[in-house]
Amino acid sequence: MTVEKKPAILDGVRIIDLTSVVFGPLATQMLGDLGADVIKVEGPEGDLLRNVQPSQNKQMGAAFLGSNRNKRSVVIDLKSQDGRDQLRKLLADADVMISSIRPAALARLSLDPETLRRENPSLITVAATGYGQDGPYAAKPAFDDIVQSVSGLASLATLRDPNDAPAYAPTILADKLGGVTAAYAVMAALFHRERTGEAQHVEVPMFETLTSFLLAEHLDGATFEETPQDFGYDRMLVPHRRPVRTADGYITILPYTNLQWARFFKAVGRDDMVDHIWVTDMAARSRNIGAVYDMVAQVALTRTTEEWLTLTEEADIPAMPVRNLADLPGDPHLAATGFFQRIEHPSEGPIWTTRPPVRFSATPARHDHRPAPRLGEHTEEILGKDDD
Repeated sequence: MTVEKKPAILDGVRIIDLTSVVFGPLATQMLGDLGADVIKVEGPEGDLLRNVQPSQNKQMGAAFLGSNRNKRSVVIDLKSQDGRDQLRKLLADADVMISSIRPAALARLSLDPETLRRENPSLITVAATGYGQDGPYAAKPAFDDIVQSVSGLASLATLRDPNDAPAYAPTILADKLGGVTAAYAVMAALFHRERTGEAQHVEVPMFETLTSFLLAEHLDGATFEETPQDFGYDRMLVPHRRPVRTADGYITILPYTNLQWARFFKAVGRDDMVDHIWVTDMAARSRNIGAVYDMVAQVALTRTTEEWLTLTEEADIPAMPVRNLADLPGDPHLAATGFFQRIEHPSEGPIWTTRPPVRFSATPARHDHRPAPRLGEHTEEILGKDDD
């Protein structure tokens, strides 16, 4: 029996993708997962992420495979007039153009939003930039480590301990957060156009995006000051906010509500703490959170990880073991949800990928519709044969 394939939510939406590395490509991959026809425009040298190792074949690095599925690749040399003309033809009936090329450079090529919208009034243009274009950093180059530094993220450890050196998060957080933000911005612009018929220009600056993200909690006491100075959310910065050592490993045990803290102390035989102000008053607990976490760290050593998991589940207290990345394929929950998927890539053979985490009952996202393309794989399909 043939199972009817449900349409994806962005079926019929065409996106011209002039981005590279991870910020923009992750955004367009997410939109491709939702059914958009994403045409990845690359120069003759290709997206530089193609060459980041490891890889099995030239220009097909693992990191590239991880952020470029559900796209078609065309090679266009935007330095040439012919290339710019080819791009304009693609944009004539496109819904969205997203670019990580600096806006000033696009303007020099007459590919600025105003010019493009005169040619296609329905075109939504998106600039994936390092910095907002109305500030003094507008023309500065930006990469993930740069933005982690200037946003304050790299220095968070020094708020916890002034003797600590600044450090980058061991993940490309600025790029990936920028990508997620750009994806939702495109969806919002499409929704606005659907309601009003009006296309618009969207700017997603990585610096402001990460800084806003950090300050959701770390603006903290500075919120109330005439001159903001008292930054840093204490619960995130106390030394004992970290996985705790058990008798045989590490675990995160995280009572949060008053009731959960009372159940925790009762479960570990500390009845003297059940009515303590640190348990019954969240404000008092917040002021003394480092000492409370220290108590958890001390008692954690008295049981194995498995014993803690049993005890916390029985007491309905949030807790989970500390996993290594290599443990994740064996995680029972991820296995049950089919999170890791083995697919066949036309040139790379069997490769692992992950399913989109968001589930739609009527318009499912898809991870296996179109594997990450080889450089220029769809040039002829999309632009036609070269007559020369």
